[in-house]
Amino acid sequence: MADRLASFNARPRAEAVADLLTCCASPVFAGEVAGRRPYGDLDELLDTASTAVRDLGWDEVLRALSAHPRIGERPKGEGREASWSRQEQSGVPDAMRAALADANRAYERRFGHVYLVCATGLTGAQLLARLEERLANDEEREREVVRAELAAIARLRLAKLMKEGA
Repeated sequence: MADRLASFNARPRAEAVADLLTCCASPVFAGEVAGRRPYGDLDELLDTASTAVRDLGWDEVLRALSAHPRIGERPKGEGREASWSRQEQSGVPDAMRAALADANRAYERRFGHVYLVCATGLTGAQLLARLEERLANDEEREREVVRAELAAIARLRLAKLMKEGA
């Protein structure tokens, strides 16, 4: 992994930004993380990514959310991000998709954006339970949760990027 991190550190900025956009679709995030290279180790890179996500303005968070499929929907496309989304949502059985679709609509009516959760390792039932719990959040609390979930997804995807090779 050290070789892959060294390769990422040495990439032209535009290429690094393009890779980072597959981890979090915010140009501000990608520019911030690319601009802080070189990284001494993976933990430094992941910590920088987490901080960059948590520091995003709400408009940038919404931009990043627009790249995420609804939980329970099968992401389309052949790119890296679509492939990762399919892997992350692999715990959602077909029988659970209708209930998640209904809950997603309720969430979007309440908060005005897609429900985001780091789905890796969670079952469909767990994803639905978390969604239903979050419907009780006020706007401020939910924005904190969304940023935390977005940061978790960015960290996970960035670790995959370093494992697969940037």
